[in-house]
Amino acid sequence: MGLMAKDKGGGDFTPIPEDLHLAVCYGIWDLGTQFSEKWEKSIHKVVIVWEIPGCRGEFERDGHIKDLPRAISKRFTLSLHKKSDLRKDLESWRGKKFTDEELKGFDLKKLLGVPCQIQVLHNKIDDKIFANIATIIKAPVGTELTPENPLKFFSFEDGVDVPAGTPDWIMDLIRHAEEYKDGPQHDEHDAPDEAVPF
Repeated sequence: MGLMAKDKGGGDFTPIPEDLHLAVCYGIWDLGTQFSEKWEKSIHKVVIVWEIPGCRGEFERDGHIKDLPRAISKRFTLSLHKKSDLRKDLESWRGKKFTDEELKGFDLKKLLGVPCQIQVLHNKIDDKIFANIATIIKAPVGTELTPENPLKFFSFEDGVDVPAGTPDWIMDLIRHAEEYKDGPQHDEHDAPDEAVPF
């Protein structure tokens, strides 16, 4: 079953440079229903993660230092309402509007392995600089990118087994979801594989 749709950085890493980067989606996690203090209500959230092959770093993987692409993520409300950021970004990424039929239910799992272009801009908060996704647009025709990270997907519709290798910050958000708290008793999450920091 898929995830039907009716940004904290990690560590002391240098932010991804401001630019328009080629990227490819390799991870989608259902964050479940989260309480928003800003809106004073519970909202169903999802996070999408891309790797940027042209922006690389050295990371530990399986006990070895490897040259791997940096990654960036964006959180969305799980909605295709005409005013939603998810709908705006997906239509820009696809290069076309959703049809009425697609708006009845679009499976986000279809995005795994799909390339795009991401415009990264920096925001300064206190003394820290954060790289944020400003725009997501369609990749140039003929672009082929294969993710170097294993594809990761999680949906509460499939149960509560979160894939190994899920970054700790995403796992923490999942544990706060109403669906996670209300579900059956869970074993402690398996120790994650070494994942590229965001």
